[in-house]
Amino acid sequence: MSNSIESNGINFDRLFSPRAIGIIGASHDPAGGGFFVRCMKEKFRGPLYLFNPRISGKELYGYKVFSSILEISDPIDYVILAVPARICPKLLEEIGQKKVPFVTIFASGFREVGNEILEKETLQVAKKYNIRIIGPNCIGVYNPSSNLYFGYDQSRKAGNFGGIFQSGGNAQNIAQLAVSYGVFISKFLSIGNALDLAAPEFLEYFLKDVHTKIIGLYLENLRSIEQGRKFIDIVKKCNLSRKPVILWRAGYGEATKKAILSHTGGLAGNNEIWKAVAKQTGCSLVTNSTVLAALASAFKLTHLPETRNVGVIGIGGGSTIEAVDILENYNLKIGSLTEKTIKKMRRFIPDVNTNVTNPIDLGGSGIRPDVYYRSLLSLDRDPNISAIVFIKDPERFGNFSALLEEMGFKGVDLNKEFIRYISKAKSICTKPMFCVMLKINEGFEEYKSRYKFKLKLLNRNVPVFETLELAGEVLDKMNTYREFLQKHGKFPKT
Repeated sequence: MSNSIESNGINFDRLFSPRAIGIIGASHDPAGGGFFVRCMKEKFRGPLYLFNPRISGKELYGYKVFSSILEISDPIDYVILAVPARICPKLLEEIGQKKVPFVTIFASGFREVGNEILEKETLQVAKKYNIRIIGPNCIGVYNPSSNLYFGYDQSRKAGNFGGIFQSGGNAQNIAQLAVSYGVFISKFLSIGNALDLAAPEFLEYFLKDVHTKIIGLYLENLRSIEQGRKFIDIVKKCNLSRKPVILWRAGYGEATKKAILSHTGGLAGNNEIWKAVAKQTGCSLVTNSTVLAALASAFKLTHLPETRNVGVIGIGGGSTIEAVDILENYNLKIGSLTEKTIKKMRRFIPDVNTNVTNPIDLGGSGIRPDVYYRSLLSLDRDPNISAIVFIKDPERFGNFSALLEEMGFKGVDLNKEFIRYISKAKSICTKPMFCVMLKINEGFEEYKSRYKFKLKLLNRNVPVFETLELAGEVLDKMNTYREFLQKHGKFPKT
C-alpha cells in the first residue's frame, strides 16, 4: 500500500502505512483516547501501543498499557496524542526523543480559544525534533488499505476518493455518505487547525497518489497569504491533471463566521474571493456535504458530458415539466431531438397521453422496462443530447403487478426487470446517465424497493440522486469543470 511519495520533501509513507501506532491518553473514555482505541482495535494489523501513566501495567481491550512511549524499543511511525492541550508540548518532547515522524493532536484549546502561546510552544517542540503535526483539534487519518480508521464501523473497502477536512465530524460523515453514493475512500484526513501540515501539503501528495482520482475538501480558512498562494497553485495542478477537486468552503453567513473563529481559530474570508479562486483553479465549489458526496459519485461512476444539453425521461406531463424547470435553473439546456429520433420513438411509444419531444413523457408505457430501455438508447444516439436524466420511482413497482398481468406480463418482478434493462442500456450507451429516484411514499416496503434499486444501479456505475435539484447541481458542476478543462486545452483527453 506504500507509494513512496514525497510531497514538499515529506515522505508520507510512515503516516499512511505506519509499521506501528501509539495512542497516548488511551482509556475507556469514548470521548478521549478510548475513541481511537475502539476505532483501531482488532483492525490495525501492526503493533498498537497504548500509553497512560494512570493505568500503566493494566490491559485495555486486550492491549497492555504503558506509562511512556520511551518504554518501547521498537519503532513507532504514527502517534495519536489524545491528552489535554496543556501537556502536549511535554509529551511531544518524549515523542521526539522516540523519533516518531507524525503525530495527530486530538485536543482543542489552542489558537481557537486565544491560547496562541501554547500553540507556538507546541510547534517549537515539533520543529526541534522534526515531528510533523496533523491538527490540533482533529481526528487524523482514515486509510482503509492500511487499516487506519478515525470512526466506528467505517468501510474497509478502499476506493479512489481522497479528502482533506478541517472538521473531524464532517470527515466522518462524508466518508459514510460517499459510500451511500457508491464511492469508496482512498485516504481521508481530518486536519483541524492545521498548525503544521495543511491542505497544500496533502494536495501535493494526492496529485501524485495513483490511488486517488477525486479530491474533496472542507475548509474554514487558510492560515496565511503564502499558504493561500500554495493552495491556488496545487489545486489548479490537480484539476488540470484530471483529478477534480470539490471544495466545500464553509462560512457564508455571519453566525457561521463566528463559529469558524471558535472552531479552528481562523477567519472565514471573503466569499467573492473564494468564488474567484474556484473559477481560477477549476475546483467545484459546493456548500454542503450531500452535494460534495454526490458530485464525487458522478466523477467516479461516469464521465464528463460534452455539452450542457440534457435529455429527460419521465412519466407524466406535469412531472416532466417540473424536471425541466429545475434543470434549466442549473444552467442546463433541454436539447431539441432530431426528427430521426422522434420518428424512431413513435414506433414504440403510443400517441395517447405521451410526448416524444424532449422532455420525454412515456405515460402509462413507462411501467414497461423494455420501453424505458429503448427510450434511453434513442436519447443516447441523438447528436443534440450530451447527458441523460431519467426519473424512476421504484417504490411503485409493487402496485403495478396486477396491471402488468392484465397487459400479458405475468409474474414480472419490476425492480429486477428495470435493473436488467437499465444495466443493458448502460453497457451500450456512450453518454453519461443519471437516475433521479424520487421519494413519493414512506414506508418499509417502499424504502426496501428504493434501496435495492439504488444499490444495483450504483453497482452498474449509474449515479442515483434523491432529487432533481441534486441532479441539476451535479450536472452543472460537471459541465463547469469540463469548460475549465476545455479552456486550458485538456478536454477531450489527448
